[in-house]
Amino acid sequence: MEVPPEMLDTLAGWFAQTLSPDAAARRAAEQSLAAAAATPGFALALLGLASSPRHDLQARLAASVHFKNLLRRRWPKPADDADDADHLPPNDCVIIKTHILQLLLTAPPLIQSQLSEALAAAAASDFPARWESLLPSIVSSLGNALSAGDVPATNSLLAAAVSLFSRFRNVFDSNTLRIDLKYCLDTFAAPLLEVFLSTSRRLQASAAAASPLELRPVFECLRLCCEIFYSLNSVDLPEFFEDHMREWMTEFRAFLTTSYPPPVEADGAPDALRAAVCDNLQLYMEKYEEEFRAYLKEFVEAVWGLLMAPTVSPSRGQLAVTAIRFLTTVAESVHHALFGTPDAMKQICDSVVVPNLRLREEDEELFEGNWVEYVRRDAEGSDTDTLRRAACRLLRGLAANYREQVAVLVSAQVQQMLAAYAADRANNWKEKDAAIYLVIALMQKPGATGGGTPVVDMERFFASVIVPELQAPDWESEPMLKATVLRFLKEFKDQIPKATALALLPSVTRFLTHESNVVHSYAAIFIENLLITKDVVQVPGVNVVTRASRYVAADINSFAQQIIQSLSKALGYPDSYENPYLMKCLMRVLGIATIAGQVVHEITARLVGILMEVCNNPKNPDFNHYLFEALAAVIGKAGEQDPALVPLFEASLFPVLQRILVEDISEFWPYSFQIFAQLVNLSRPPLSQNYMQLFGVLLSNATWDRPPCVPALVRLLRAFLRKIPNELNQEGRLPNILVIFRSLVSRSSTEDSAFYMLNTLVENVGLDIINPHISEIWSALFTRLQTRQAVKFVNSLVVVMSLVSVKYGPGVLVSSVDTIQPNLFTTILQRFWIPNLKLIKGSLEIKLTAVASTKLLCESAVLLDAAAAQTWGKLLDSIVTLLSRTEQDGVQQEQNDGADAVDSQRTSGYSVSFVRLQYAGKSEDDLLKDINDPKQFLVTSLASLSAQSPGRFGPIIEQHVDPANKSALLQLCAAYNANIV
Repeated sequence: MEVPPEMLDTLAGWFAQTLSPDAAARRAAEQSLAAAAATPGFALALLGLASSPRHDLQARLAASVHFKNLLRRRWPKPADDADDADHLPPNDCVIIKTHILQLLLTAPPLIQSQLSEALAAAAASDFPARWESLLPSIVSSLGNALSAGDVPATNSLLAAAVSLFSRFRNVFDSNTLRIDLKYCLDTFAAPLLEVFLSTSRRLQASAAAASPLELRPVFECLRLCCEIFYSLNSVDLPEFFEDHMREWMTEFRAFLTTSYPPPVEADGAPDALRAAVCDNLQLYMEKYEEEFRAYLKEFVEAVWGLLMAPTVSPSRGQLAVTAIRFLTTVAESVHHALFGTPDAMKQICDSVVVPNLRLREEDEELFEGNWVEYVRRDAEGSDTDTLRRAACRLLRGLAANYREQVAVLVSAQVQQMLAAYAADRANNWKEKDAAIYLVIALMQKPGATGGGTPVVDMERFFASVIVPELQAPDWESEPMLKATVLRFLKEFKDQIPKATALALLPSVTRFLTHESNVVHSYAAIFIENLLITKDVVQVPGVNVVTRASRYVAADINSFAQQIIQSLSKALGYPDSYENPYLMKCLMRVLGIATIAGQVVHEITARLVGILMEVCNNPKNPDFNHYLFEALAAVIGKAGEQDPALVPLFEASLFPVLQRILVEDISEFWPYSFQIFAQLVNLSRPPLSQNYMQLFGVLLSNATWDRPPCVPALVRLLRAFLRKIPNELNQEGRLPNILVIFRSLVSRSSTEDSAFYMLNTLVENVGLDIINPHISEIWSALFTRLQTRQAVKFVNSLVVVMSLVSVKYGPGVLVSSVDTIQPNLFTTILQRFWIPNLKLIKGSLEIKLTAVASTKLLCESAVLLDAAAAQTWGKLLDSIVTLLSRTEQDGVQQEQNDGADAVDSQRTSGYSVSFVRLQYAGKSEDDLLKDINDPKQFLVTSLASLSAQSPGRFGPIIEQHVDPANKSALLQLCAAYNANIV
């Protein structure tokens, strides 16, 4: 694989510039890379740079990461309907498959891991059917490496196999999957066992004399074998592994029970291997308990012994988590009697749970040195289990079968810890911390397995243990203990009476200015969670319950100013200037409280200042999302309450929003357009020159070339059309909009936005303006319909046609469609409208389409023609189906668990994408405000129509309406005292 040296040098230079502190240089390099990505051979150049020993390691690593991501994004997939231009060229794919394995074997470890993932990305699509040589090549190379005793080469190949076989984990079972798995097992299971046993013998022979450095690759080889074992056993228990179970289990037990020399143990490699073994035991216990039963007792003893053995291994934490997880699975199974004796249970509590529950030195270091990771692990429950959480889960697992015994043991332990704290508060604060954590662990999820175990009197515990810490004069002392107290509040927020919570709010608010990042983050998390607490509420007059917010503006207005000022201050602390928990709390307070006067000026200036700063380097997606939500909240709440504030918002925000557009800070474009839309919605016509210039930018085709921005641009266009619909007659604006519309509707990824744009036009623009262009609109839609008949597209078409009918009248709808082709409307009605009407979703859409369809039934000459009797009856049948379904759906109320739409928007990284700002949203327009009930509108319209032609429509209904729908229609007529005669 030859790549010109000058191309590699250019690439290396670009990657070096992406790390430049100069924002302009970074963006230029990123744009160069983006432009080059579209050229054939780019992936090969990346692979060449990643494997080029003459270039800087940082550039090579960056190239390998870019290469991996490129393959994930653009490697052709068998069922992918994306354009061929989005895929890597076939010739490039062939060359990559030919060379990647060999290049991976010679790469440095950091680059090797990236190339392994790249190989897995390609293999996910091509292996094994279109990459038959891959696995035989790995097996052949593995045999050569094993014969030569080359452990590093063996590990490189196993690492590639780990990436290759990881696809069998956490995947839906299917025949295709099992065929691929059988191929992998037939080819790789026996060589894997050979490598595993050979390397295990090598370890046994050299463990006593070899140095940790020499043994580390050997342990790594065995660990990789264990990872592959897990993947190949994840779908089902393969016959090969069942036949050779004793060989595997014998070695597994040896790894768990063998003690290696202290220097080797201190290196951590043995515990990393043991952790992988425990993962495999966990898998077998969960999925193959019957086959594994014979080995269970000896493994429980081995794992239990490991947890009680002293060690200096840096990997013991992760081993302990996996070991405790295995014991928890056993404790929750039918084999729980292994832990059921009083002595065993006490030993578990004293020797496993409590030691792993207490704060360790590593926890304190993480608390001080990496608060983000501490909060992520402790409060959010990250993917990486903590020892504390694993220990508590074991306790809950025991409580599932031995509730009373566990309650007695834990209650005594809690009292003992609190007594130790009372005896020496300065030195024993960790005892109180552990006691609170124990209570949280066993009572935080009542109703769950092992949950709700009564270990303390909660009211007394809250009053005597929690409240004193919140109200203590030395509120800045023992920050870890204070963080746990705030964590307790967050976990039990639903159970804290409203009056009590509000009384404690001033005490909690002062923790927002605590110097510890964790403490002020936990205080913000509690306040934010408190404000979204919901209560179950009975809806008056019907047998339906819903969930309503417990705390409203009146509850928090008196606290809002202090909370806002404290959060603003905390955002200035070191390492918290982009703290997402603080900004999310600020967003929530601004979205609920009623603020006015100087507070609005101060917080707007503060938020704009923060936005100016993050524009320099937008690196924290969550924080930035909540920042824009906070801006939208203060603009929306304060601006609607006091329109005189709108010029203040414009003066403050226009400079930074214009900077985002001018400097092409693409991550913020979708947000900026939504804020602009909010400002336009709040403004009063005539709009200022600044807005009209923005309108001109909006109507430029180039502005719409970024798909992630399209939904936000449609929001902005909607706002302009609400304010200045008559401006479309000037400067060719409507033709520009229609050009953009045609472009959007031609792609499935943007067709939703195209319909939203079209709906906005119809809702806001008079017939005199749109009539000269309506044929052009129908032509674009019907042309697309010929190749795009998906339910989603047809439903959107029915909605927009319904809008036209309601806004301009059924006659305009029918005549404008038939202008394209005679009788086209009837064809569309029969083939698409009637079948899809019953599939419409959304309360406004259902009302709109039902009313529009009713108007067609009762007002359209086409449908009232005697020759259209069957079509008339079928349309009525669909309307009744639609309205009957909505009646059934209406009794199913959404059960919101306290999280809201803002949380569902969170992003994990920066690929530029549209993220809706909830606080910048505006309720949908309803053209049918005067029609409250579409069912009543249907039957009264039918009754009026039939009164004009008695006896005409009854036979049509009898012949063409489904019996169930006829019955439903009669019930509706009776309910609304209407008769079809």
